[in-house]
Amino acid sequence: MKLGHFEIYPITDGSLYLDGGAMFGVVPKVIWEKHHPADERNRIRLELGVLLIKAHGRNILVDTGIGNKCSDKFIDIYGVERRPSIETSLLNHGLTSSDIDLVINTHFHFDHAGGNTRKDDKGRIFPTFSEASYFIQKGEWEAAQDPNERTKGSYLLENYEVLSGQPCLNLLDGDSEILKGISVIRTPGHTAHHQAVFIESAGEKAVFLGDLIPTVSHLSLPYIMGYDLFPLTTLETKRRLLEQAFEAHWLLIFQHDPKIRMGYLKHEQGRFLLDEVHENG
Repeated sequence: MKLGHFEIYPITDGSLYLDGGAMFGVVPKVIWEKHHPADERNRIRLELGVLLIKAHGRNILVDTGIGNKCSDKFIDIYGVERRPSIETSLLNHGLTSSDIDLVINTHFHFDHAGGNTRKDDKGRIFPTFSEASYFIQKGEWEAAQDPNERTKGSYLLENYEVLSGQPCLNLLDGDSEILKGISVIRTPGHTAHHQAVFIESAGEKAVFLGDLIPTVSHLSLPYIMGYDLFPLTTLETKRRLLEQAFEAHWLLIFQHDPKIRMGYLKHEQGRFLLDEVHENG
């Protein structure tokens, strides 16, 4: 769809299944399962969402999905289904991996940065987007390089290690403009240095939320993932962003919702709800 002079396309690297209790934290299953039914392993289906932006003659990706390096055990645990894969999604827009100019990662968890790199037939790992510059918060890069017992299951070195020291890697320090109208804003909580991507053109504004608000259900303030490292920070970050998005009429772009990818906020009976927007506008 058009956003001012830009084009934005919510594309995908398929889907995965994560534990429903972990996705909704303190919210009881009897409440969340009405909208997110769980399978026999208590997992719910989530989109591996990626955003393609066409702006200033550049092709920009926000996050890269899970990639092709998953073991059979990993695929079974997380129910990974790369149908369509990010490569197929790009082909549907007439693009290949070498046509991508910029990659912006919200953070480095495996379902957001797995597609940064790929494995060839000989097991060698190299950057998927060979012509692209990669952008990540410096603090997130440092946390991913030295994960602790809590975070090492989400930070997989194979997804970003080959970028170390390369001229394509750009480490950011806080809110930053990448291109005119394409910026990142720090949205801590899920990780200490998680960033959302803000898009503005011809007076129209949108924000790609990443894991700050992964699904439409997470618009509700108490809906905070058990995966969040700093849940009370998530609460305050989310509160501020939603108020600003409502007042300034931002288009919200959701990464993991299996049904709804975009919409505008409305306020009813003391809470935020969503008016869905379809890709054709």
